[in-house]
Amino acid sequence: MSQNKNALIRYKTIDKCLQNRYRQWTLEDLIECCSEALFEYEGRENSISKRTIQMDIQLMRSEKLGYNAPIVVYDKKYYKYDDDEFTITDIPLTETDMNVLTETVSMLKQFKDFSLFSDVSDILQRLEDKIYAEKSHTKPVIYLEKNEELKGLHYLDEVYQAIIKKIVLVISYKSFKSIEETKFHFHPFILKEFNNRWFLIGKKKDSAPITNLALDRIIGIDYDFNMPYLEEDFDADLFYQNVIGVTVNSGLAPRRIELWIDSTNAPYVLTKPLHHSQRVITENEDKSIIVHLFISPNYEMERILLGFGDGIEILRPENLRNRMKKILKQAILRYEPEGIPEVKA
Repeated sequence: MSQNKNALIRYKTIDKCLQNRYRQWTLEDLIECCSEALFEYEGRENSISKRTIQMDIQLMRSEKLGYNAPIVVYDKKYYKYDDDEFTITDIPLTETDMNVLTETVSMLKQFKDFSLFSDVSDILQRLEDKIYAEKSHTKPVIYLEKNEELKGLHYLDEVYQAIIKKIVLVISYKSFKSIEETKFHFHPFILKEFNNRWFLIGKKKDSAPITNLALDRIIGIDYDFNMPYLEEDFDADLFYQNVIGVTVNSGLAPRRIELWIDSTNAPYVLTKPLHHSQRVITENEDKSIIVHLFISPNYEMERILLGFGDGIEILRPENLRNRMKKILKQAILRYEPEGIPEVKA
């Protein structure tokens, strides 16, 4: 058992003793009770020195632990709490405690749709009640990205359970490009989150490629308990190692992509690389940089690069450079007078 755990047990034992007003407590009595408590936890004898308990009492009295315990000595050998109602288990939460608890609860609640967290939901509720009772005006200092209005989140746990129990799903689905919904069998492998959206990764059948389905495009889910689940040794880290996001274009090998980043955006790209393969080639005098990535181009990559606007230039490969140039030209036309459709009154 760690020394910190030992110390905590001693503090709680001393506290329990001193709450008992019907007995006089000497230092030797406290040592004996702490030894018994540690034996109960560890199943072996623990030698506790008089010096250790004296130091524990000093720490409990101090502000270091946040207890400020009013421990006094009377008749030159007995210890007690000067306040009959005091206990270290009823210490008011500090401002820091409140902020930490608030943000921890907020973070854990992001996973409320998963049943594996259902066992702790009541604990989170009690924590929230405690925080509110202590200090209802506490403001969060950490804001996690979330979208409560995102469709399909209610499928999270249903899909999660199907994955761990290896159940074949029958999914009704309508992609953004489809006019009508389709229904098909699906063998779910993993759930993946990207850009605050959830995707189900798996296969429609053994001979089919790995597919990603956006949860917000799922219309309905049923089960086929008679169809054997496709057992596949799917390695998500390996599968996604050469892409940004969730789209993997099968048969498209990763390639070297060279980018110029202006001085304004360079610090952001250096401190938060676009991909783990990112390497700096050149650091220019004007603080701009040239980096290369070794990835397979996909929709998510294009969206990220376009988000930099004029702060980025694709140097190579030529076909990607030309594609991005075409997209940007079309974007400019949206802002030209002749590019704006006439609105009828």
